[in-house]
This record gives sequence, structure tokens and C-alpha cells, in this order.
Amino acid sequence: QVQLVESRGGLVQAGESLRLSCVASGRTFSDYAMGWFRQTPGKDREFVASISRSGGNTYYEDSVQGRFFISRDNAKNKVYLQMNSLKPEDTAVYFCAASAKLVLIPLRENEYNDWGQGTQVTVSS
Repeated sequence: QVQLVESRGGLVQAGESLRLSCVASGRTFSDYAMGWFRQTPGKDREFVASISRSGGNTYYEDSVQGRFFISRDNAKNKVYLQMNSLKPEDTAVYFCAASAKLVLIPLRENEYNDWGQGTQVTVSS
């Protein structure tokens, strides 16, 4: 099992940027593909972005494509989510997740083994 801790989110205005980070501990970080998901009240957790073990492959949900960028630093056991041009509809609790599945870029929630506690991001209009 890998332990994941997200950085504090925050309150930003529409159009601004915010970077989330997530630090992992407990296992070899580079053995895991990593992902970011988000959840709003009353809705299921939804996929945002994922990155392969090496960092060479990434995938994004359509609504964040071109605005959000996922990256990782295996030497620091960290994964990042750079969020640009934020919109009010990006408001959610954001979770980082680790996958040990033999999938290059996991997209589904059930492909992830371990989860962070979540961090609130609020975008005001």
C-alpha cells in the first residue's frame, strides 16, 4: 500500500491557475501509475488526468484537455496537477490516486489501489 497526501487546494478566481501536488510514501513510487480525480457533492468521483510510471504518457478528461497538465518527479515521489484557466465548474475535491495495475494509463476509478484524502479547490466566478 502507498500513502498519498495532497497539498492544500484553495480558493481562486476564474481564469487563474493553481498547482496541486501529491507526495507518496510506503512503496516504490515509480512502480505506480498515478492519476487525479475530482468529486462534487452528490456526484460520482470523475477522472481528470493520469500519467504512466515513467511519466512519458499522459491522458486527460476532455473538459480539462489543454488547461490541466499532469507531471511527476519520481526522485521526489511526487505527482503534480497544474491547473490553468480555471473555471467555476472545476470546483471540486481533488484526489490523487496510485495504480499498481498492469495498465499503462489507468482511467477507471477501480484501476486505482490507493487514494489520498482529497483537497478542496474552489473557483469563483
